[in-house]
Amino acid sequence: MNRQPQQTRLTPHYDVLIIGGGINGCGIARDAVGRGYSVCLCEAGDFGGGTSSASTKLVHGGLRYLEHYEFLLVRKALMEREVLWNMAPHIIWPMRFVLPHHAGLRPAWLLRLGLFLYDHIGGRKLLPPTSSVNLNRDEVGKPLKPVFRKAFEYSDCWVEDSRLVVLNALDAAERGASMRPRTRVARAQRANGQWQVEIEDTLSGHRQTVTAGIIVNAAGPWVDQVLQQVFGHNDARNVRLVRGSHVVISRKFDHDKAYIFQNDDNRIIFAIPYEGNYTLIGTTDAEHGDDMDKPEISAQEIEYLCATASEYFAEPVTTSDVVWTYSGVRPLYDDGASKAQEATRDYVVRSDGDSGGALLLNIFGGKITTFRVLAEEILKDIETALGTRQPAWTAHAVLPGGDFPVDGFDALVNDCANARPNLDRDLIARLVRLYGTRAEKVLGDAREPADLGRAFGGGLYEAEVIYLMRHEWARTAQDILFRRTKLGIAYDGKQIEALQDFMDRAAKTMHTMTNEAALH
Repeated sequence: MNRQPQQTRLTPHYDVLIIGGGINGCGIARDAVGRGYSVCLCEAGDFGGGTSSASTKLVHGGLRYLEHYEFLLVRKALMEREVLWNMAPHIIWPMRFVLPHHAGLRPAWLLRLGLFLYDHIGGRKLLPPTSSVNLNRDEVGKPLKPVFRKAFEYSDCWVEDSRLVVLNALDAAERGASMRPRTRVARAQRANGQWQVEIEDTLSGHRQTVTAGIIVNAAGPWVDQVLQQVFGHNDARNVRLVRGSHVVISRKFDHDKAYIFQNDDNRIIFAIPYEGNYTLIGTTDAEHGDDMDKPEISAQEIEYLCATASEYFAEPVTTSDVVWTYSGVRPLYDDGASKAQEATRDYVVRSDGDSGGALLLNIFGGKITTFRVLAEEILKDIETALGTRQPAWTAHAVLPGGDFPVDGFDALVNDCANARPNLDRDLIARLVRLYGTRAEKVLGDAREPADLGRAFGGGLYEAEVIYLMRHEWARTAQDILFRRTKLGIAYDGKQIEALQDFMDRAAKTMHTMTNEAALH
């Protein structure tokens, strides 16, 4: 039997093409490529450049969602806390939250009941349980007004949200996914049982056509915009855009616990230790318009956060205390809730087409804590359409740099610091917190500060900048200062400009720089 020579496919084909490089898109890409599917992800900007880097930085069940009877969402999220902590102990760690009893708001018995449910419906194993706190005796009562005498203390986890996105993207890329930041999907149409997709490099303007069996629309707040502009669904109106804003002030208290404060509008805000020198206060729930370019906090939101915090802190928080702010837009599924705070935080998946070919999966809503289980749900649809290849795997697989025990952070810092006694220990601790075991790759052979190259301020050196450019897709100073790290809070305009100038010159000399990160 004569075999015809195999023809080379000129148009790249992928089993799955994902639109959106936030936490959901990157989590799906990682899961799918790890199961043997060919994957391409297109993100119009930087990975995690939208909502996923503007959260309250918590891996949590959402205590207040219990009041809205979202028991399944809370249980699902609570069960994920320790799963995520185990897979990324460098960027996720436990945090205790102090909930003062406010005599004029929810009664103590209701708080106890809610926290009892919170402790017992989510499979908690490692995190410590709820306890009562005498604020007159405990150090957590010192920053508060004397009127607050009793509190409850419970556990959740902290997460470096934008790093969680990048590490999912990095793991997906290292497993073979084509991860394309700064790449816009211009158009997609069905043809011969598959998708023909036109994509555009937003830096060079170069356009390319690829094909895909399935498209996943994980564009977050832009999900309806993608449906309208890419797929021609002009009447797409599925999400309710709600702005969540935060303020950052100088460090308000010395301990490492966070506060959760009730307000008389039935909302809550958090006051959380942040980046060593600061306290993070948020979030708001404000209806947002259609301007998605750069959501910004309003004067009313700043006043609201300061006033709510001042109800509890002995020393008031004023607008003049604010050193930095950030805002993100949550794409909440429009379930008809009358108030933004009552709209569901759970995700909703809607399919367009059938499993016969050219399936479109649209994701509405969701939260950082449930990104992994959302990915598993999407993979069920992918398996139905394309066939099962390999089993689910992410529940027990660590992210890059997370290959050490959940209680091993201090030991990892000690090992790294002992090997480099002439380097600042705080610098090493910061690098281990961001990169885990891959901090060794950032530091390389450096043994003296001079070995790290040019210093840009705040402990950022040339060695780290080059690492982020080569391995984590960093192209702008904003990528490094506000997403890969949070060092930009203390930077002035001249420092940011100097870093950008260095990065522009460095990019021209990197032969290996392409639209994807150099991985070796």
